[in-house]
Amino acid sequence: MPSLNVPQSRFLAMDHKFRAYVAGFGSGKTWVGCGGLMQHFWQYPLINAGYFAPTYAQIRDIFYPTVEEVAFDWGLKVKINESNKEVHVYEGRKYRGTTICRSMEKPETIIGFKIGKALCDELDVMKAEKGRAAWRKIIARMRYKVDNLKNGVDVTTTPEGFKFVYEQFVKQVAAKPGLSALYGLIQASTYDNEANLPDDYIDSLFLTYPPQLIDAYLKGQFCNLASGSVYPCFDRKLNHSDAEMQPYEPLHVGMDFNVLKMAAVVYVIRDGNPIAVDELVDVRDTPEMARMIVERWKSKNHSITVYPDASGQNTSSKSASQSDLTILRQAGFTISVGSANPAVKDRVLSTNAMLLNANGERRLKVNTRRCPKFTEGLEQQAYDANGEPDKKSGVDHVNDAGTYPIVRLWPIAKRTATVSKPTGY
Repeated sequence: MPSLNVPQSRFLAMDHKFRAYVAGFGSGKTWVGCGGLMQHFWQYPLINAGYFAPTYAQIRDIFYPTVEEVAFDWGLKVKINESNKEVHVYEGRKYRGTTICRSMEKPETIIGFKIGKALCDELDVMKAEKGRAAWRKIIARMRYKVDNLKNGVDVTTTPEGFKFVYEQFVKQVAAKPGLSALYGLIQASTYDNEANLPDDYIDSLFLTYPPQLIDAYLKGQFCNLASGSVYPCFDRKLNHSDAEMQPYEPLHVGMDFNVLKMAAVVYVIRDGNPIAVDELVDVRDTPEMARMIVERWKSKNHSITVYPDASGQNTSSKSASQSDLTILRQAGFTISVGSANPAVKDRVLSTNAMLLNANGERRLKVNTRRCPKFTEGLEQQAYDANGEPDKKSGVDHVNDAGTYPIVRLWPIAKRTATVSKPTGY
């Protein structure tokens, strides 16, 4: 018998044309989704299936190793053809069908083939509009005419707010109850798969994530991840520190580039945690910012590491021949920056988790007297109508500056684990 926990067994037993498995990290989403594919190949041999993920990297890194293990668990085996993005399924030497793998990043490329079963993995990681477009393209591929074949689609995803899966499987069904015969939903938590996870896995989620995300990423519940305050975990009293920089102490400076609105937030790191101890706001341009930092701190023997906006690698408007980062390097600063800015969501999550994690720990502190604008920014920035941090209030520059070092040094990532039996995180 296949290795399944209770919610996974209930999911594969559902008779709906469209089935969604919405669950937290480490709950076995890809594992049960691959189980649905194996279930299909046992029931309908030679009817091809499709696997759809947000990116080709996910197909390579998550689907290929998981489907190989799941096939073995179901008494089958697979041959993976990475160049064609196909997974061929066999019962011994007997061919049972092929899973065609495609990215949902460009829905318009999902054309030119037909399938009788589909698995959409992590559908809600994408924006709702793109998820909706991918869904329509995938549905158009489902056109085998075989007795009793449903041409069904399975969805496995972490809840990422009230996006496409909520609209399609909850809101639409509530508005038209007759659709409940077509759409089935299972919600599962990380606890349901605890037996297959390392002993410290769930505890590490509480340490890593802010409390408002635990309902989504641990309990598998739909909840609002993009409304109200961008940094609801900040409290000017509970996150306050009287700390100030000490002589010769290394400084870590987050920096945002905007002509006449340049901003920098200065951190020290003590006991492994960041404390914002000073700020610069409304600075004219990069040369002026570099001059001020040299004058105030580098000239007093502080080593300076700058965590800037990655767009500063482009040619600067301040000089036709110099980029912002070149100007900073010439000033003698160490630069820590990736090839591109991290996703805004990752930066916000990392900062909220440092301001307050689910265990009640406040690791990021701010000297609110010396950083009044950063304090106001953390308190006041809200989400706009599109679910993005608002940039019209004027507090976004200092917030961007203050959060670049946090996501760089304390990045938040979806927790993965090495277990004896893969569970398709």
